Amino acid sequence: MKKSIAALSLAALLAAPGITLAAGKNPLSVHVLNQQTGMPAPGVAVTLEQKQGESWKVVNTASTNQDGRVDALWPGKPFEAGDYRVIFKTGQYFAEQKQQSFFPEIPVEFHITNTTTTYHVPLLLSQYGYSTYRGS
Repeated sequence: MKKSIAALSLAALLAAPGITLAAGKNPLSVHVLNQQTGMPAPGVAVTLEQKQGESWKVVNTASTNQDGRVDALWPGKPFEAGDYRVIFKTGQYFAEQKQQSFFPEIPVEFHITNTTTTYHVPLLLSQYGYSTYRGS
């Protein structure tokens, strides 16, 4: 009985706002899916930038894994509120697939106010179009 109470207490703590991030979960992830193939898009270069005044500062860079994901795009520093953009280098991805693309890169701008939650930016991609939204 003591073990189950301790397990429930631990589960309640981990579910509390802010505790998840402290437990090591990265607050920002992305996912790229190729709509034409219905498959993940591995090897897409991704850049995270933070707006500073009228310019942008690179915060981190990564490439999508075999599942089309970057699970930990936020660098190992405190999560900060502000204006950000993720730039997906889609022209390079399609060139490697030996296909043309209308969009050489896709910048997705967003605003973070709550630093105690996680953010996910999915990109549904084709050679001549894309869509994105705030995922979970």
